[in-house]
Amino acid sequence: MAADSDAVPRDRTANPDHRADTDVRKVLGAKAAVAVALLAGALLSAVVASAYTAVGTIPGLPDLPPLVHFGLPVARVLLDLAALATVGLSVLPKLLGFDRPRHTEPVMALARRITVVTALVWLLCGLLSLVLQAAELSPDRPVTTQLVVDYVANVPAGPGLLASAGAALLCAVLGLLAVRFGESVPAELRTIVALLGLLPMPLTGHATDWQYHDFSMISMELHVIGAALWTGGLVAVALFVAPRRGLLAEALPRLSRLATIAIFVVAASGLFNGLMELAITPGVGLSGLVSTGYGQIITAKVGCLVALGGVAAQLRFRLLPRIARHQRTALLGWVAVEVGVMGVAYGLGVVLSRAPVIV
Repeated sequence: MAADSDAVPRDRTANPDHRADTDVRKVLGAKAAVAVALLAGALLSAVVASAYTAVGTIPGLPDLPPLVHFGLPVARVLLDLAALATVGLSVLPKLLGFDRPRHTEPVMALARRITVVTALVWLLCGLLSLVLQAAELSPDRPVTTQLVVDYVANVPAGPGLLASAGAALLCAVLGLLAVRFGESVPAELRTIVALLGLLPMPLTGHATDWQYHDFSMISMELHVIGAALWTGGLVAVALFVAPRRGLLAEALPRLSRLATIAIFVVAASGLFNGLMELAITPGVGLSGLVSTGYGQIITAKVGCLVALGGVAAQLRFRLLPRIARHQRTALLGWVAVEVGVMGVAYGLGVVLSRAPVIV
């Protein structure tokens, strides 16, 4: 027995630097899994769904180049992910609180620098999406500045993308100021500007002419904002706060309350918008849920939402009490699953906003 009792301490304390390096590698690997799950889920679902809902050759019209057909949904997915990352990083100080600056400042300082990067990616993807959408509308014309100008002047999606890109640029400027002056640049201001940049996004999708069009636009904007706050906040907490148990115990309950509201907003607004598009389309109706590719994508998004509800319940009712007690949990593994499903939903949403309802 004496030999066994001596062996255990030696095993636990042997080579502590190696154990520390192993722990760091595990955390970095789990964080990478979260980021990859979101990015891969969104890109793969967007490309696959774009191919699934592709319209065949229309007589008299030239075919879209593959770069436009598949590059546009990829650019839009990257735009959405960069925007939600900017929103999540901007709201992170509110989730952490300001009563423990010695502990929170290192996290927020890094988040402020990354926010500048995500805002610039948002800006570039917005401008790229603008060019690709102009090329999509006029595939028989060369891509020139005049083509883009004409698109902005005549298609509502053009000013919408420009406004979103402008908000991204302002987010980058505010981020640089925050890097220099810290929280003297209020987190509330950075969050509001980022959210305002999401408001034009519904203009870049389907346009409807039914009598409650304005109500539909508000519903779509709520859908976009709710999804960005939920997903962006979760990714920000997972990547920047998860290894710090004290801060995590402060931030996660706040995020959980925000996510609870967001999931109901996202579900209600998404179902309303999707079903209404089917209902007002002549010759389609609600039966289009199973008879059209558009409806099948809606069904797939509902499946994603159900899966997200299950994972969110696991985090809320099983992991959150342990996190509040500063206990070790498999949080990053569950978050990777959740953001992977969120990524799939985002990719499907990008295709849904562009796919013809009758397909």
